[in-house]
Amino acid sequence: MISMRSKYAIKALTYMARTRDKESYLIADLATAENIPKKFLEAILLTLKSQGILTSRKGPGGGYWLAKAPNTITLGSIIRAFEGDLAPVQCLSENSPGSCPECQDAATCATRLVMADVQKAISEIIDTVTLADMIERSEFERQRLSKQLDFSI
Repeated sequence: MISMRSKYAIKALTYMARTRDKESYLIADLATAENIPKKFLEAILLTLKSQGILTSRKGPGGGYWLAKAPNTITLGSIIRAFEGDLAPVQCLSENSPGSCPECQDAATCATRLVMADVQKAISEIIDTVTLADMIERSEFERQRLSKQLDFSI
């Protein structure tokens, strides 16, 4: 499960990628458009800037904007900015290496072996899906659903 910080970051970045008609985005405008608490969004945008996903400028005409094209920003880079390495069990974490206290043999631990597969599968998806892909998929679904007929009376 990802945190609200990651979810809000994805919402804000998707909004910025989808509405690229503006040179920059003010925190207040993004917060209102995506219904994100302003103070929370401010911290999120600073993290995204420190990770090289956003750029900003202070003063008149300032704000935040994408540092890269939406087709180069992966979902994985966004999520990892807030969640770290996404290891499903401690022994697979890059941030706290070592075995789990209850594990007798990490090399043959059934839980570790299966969770390594889970981690790999998640990474393969989030590291290949970009903001542009997410927007395209969302638009496709929106169009598909708008063409459905409603036969209720």
